[in-house]
Amino acid sequence: MITFRCNWRSLAVLIWDLAAVASAILFANLTRFDGTIPAQYILPLKHQLLFGLPVYAATFIFLGIHKGVWRFASIGDLWRILKAIAIGNGLSVLAMFLVKHTSGLELLSRSVLMLTSMYLLLIMGGSRLMVRLLREHRWFRMQPTKSVVVYGAGRAGQSLVREIRQRPQLGMEVHCFLDDNPALRNGLVDGIAVKGSLELLPQLIEEELIDEVLVGIPNLKRDRFRRLIEICEAAGMSCRTLPSLSEVAQGKLSIAQLRAVTVEDLLGRDTVVLDTVLITSYIKGKTVLVTGAGGSIGTELCRQLLLHDPKQLILLDQCEYHLYKVEHQLEVDNGIELVSILGDVKDAMSMEHLFSQYRPQVVFHAAAYKHVPMLELNPAEGVLNNVLGTQVIAVLASRFMVEKFVLVSTDKAVNPVSVMGASKRVAEIYCQNLNDQSETAFITTRFGNVLGSTGSVVPLFQEQIANGGPITVTHPNVVRFFMTISEAVGLILQAGAMGNGGEIFVLDMGEPIRIKHLAEQMIRLSGLELDRDIEIQYTGLRPGEKLFEELFHENEGLRKTEHAKLLLADARKVESKWLKHQLTLLVQKSREANINTLIKQLHIIVPEFQSARVHSFEVSEAETLETAQIVSFPRTVVLHEN
Repeated sequence: MITFRCNWRSLAVLIWDLAAVASAILFANLTRFDGTIPAQYILPLKHQLLFGLPVYAATFIFLGIHKGVWRFASIGDLWRILKAIAIGNGLSVLAMFLVKHTSGLELLSRSVLMLTSMYLLLIMGGSRLMVRLLREHRWFRMQPTKSVVVYGAGRAGQSLVREIRQRPQLGMEVHCFLDDNPALRNGLVDGIAVKGSLELLPQLIEEELIDEVLVGIPNLKRDRFRRLIEICEAAGMSCRTLPSLSEVAQGKLSIAQLRAVTVEDLLGRDTVVLDTVLITSYIKGKTVLVTGAGGSIGTELCRQLLLHDPKQLILLDQCEYHLYKVEHQLEVDNGIELVSILGDVKDAMSMEHLFSQYRPQVVFHAAAYKHVPMLELNPAEGVLNNVLGTQVIAVLASRFMVEKFVLVSTDKAVNPVSVMGASKRVAEIYCQNLNDQSETAFITTRFGNVLGSTGSVVPLFQEQIANGGPITVTHPNVVRFFMTISEAVGLILQAGAMGNGGEIFVLDMGEPIRIKHLAEQMIRLSGLELDRDIEIQYTGLRPGEKLFEELFHENEGLRKTEHAKLLLADARKVESKWLKHQLTLLVQKSREANINTLIKQLHIIVPEFQSARVHSFEVSEAETLETAQIVSFPRTVVLHEN
């Protein structure tokens, strides 16, 4: 059923369009007969008006021609007008044909019909185009208060320019485009000159031609982004950017989406291409368990897993609030069942009940304590959660024939100096060892810091800046690897798809970032000046911290894989019975909360563990190898019982 809700603007547009129909019919007949219509053609003209006006009126209403906003007229509007003219013309002729004995149809010229369509398109389309041109012309706009340059002359940049023209209340005028594509330079895009590449920006700023830079490239490469920010920071120039493609995937690019540059824009890397078909192949239709689902990595894992259509997604976390939060953040459709379970990975009985009831086919083990200084103060709890918890879940995964078990590890497990790093290294060793005795494929993923994760440096700096400072940095030379959460999780899923069992996948973290430099950039991105508005204070390295992190042990080596962002570290294995015995002792000493013997036991399992506490007592070579002997190193470590 067609409804027509009348308002004054729509009614005025409809009357204008019907007047255009009448004018087009009249002009077509005058043109056909050189300005004088013969008497015998007056009757066909009257019937053409009589039948044409109501038919066109119904057609315009049906297609919603009267609803278009002229100042936003586009190719789509012209296409709808063209369809309306074709339909209206055809229906008019049909109506006249049905009553041709009285309508004079036999006298109606085909050229008149063609001319009518041409004039009608010219009047209706031209009037709308003229209104838009007048609205966008600088003579008819309010005086702009800001001159901007748009970096990127592609589709996104063009969309920004069109919206700036259509919204004079923004007070913006586009001075020019900048684009790194040589083919576009010195040309015109949407009537705006493409003056050059990004390297021209300092000159434009120096000549005081622009007030702000708008980045119209959602997938701008990070090296160009950093160069842009360097230029803007040096000149004190404001810069805003569109969100990434993944952020705007569900919506239309708009100037309203422009936002200030964030530290994620600077530290994030170029978009990682994932083999979604391969990932979906081991997730779709499966029951998937995510431990630590309420954490930063766990939450993003759940979010991305839902994109690959698992049959059932089980969220496991020991924190009630975090479990509640992630459950309500996830958007579930396509019949996927979401199951939230409050539980502790160290509780073998409750975990066995979980595996027995739900029979997961794929497990992502992200549950871990990860705050380094906190675990230095509470080493027993850290070891129990990170080691015993992993052991419980891994053993159950093997027993219940889970297809793939993916361990989320950390770069702090390489040459560890903290309890956190050493405990994660023990978890790696255990999973690698269990892989040789199980039908389950145990896969380890290892990476550095993730931006914005709970307890990481970026949210801490943001809070300190909001409070007026100071920003606390442990050491001026400390460096860390950084990666966005979404990128890290995407590569975890990719590693799970590629792994066959026993691998340690090392995520390519790019170049390490100096924390001091990160703090300085965050201050400037906040519109503040270092030392004048906020200062940086150096507090010294905390227990368990080191100046730099490593992604692989010197004796592991790295090999390339078919994915450019995933490397493969050679595993260092140990003898099963020896490891089982040492883990029993480790758990026992953790429960006894005897810190010295606990640290000593960690060092026995992970000889490269170098903690300040390790040096407070001596672990002799004989004691380290009391029950084992290294027979091959560096490529593989094999331990045999004496």
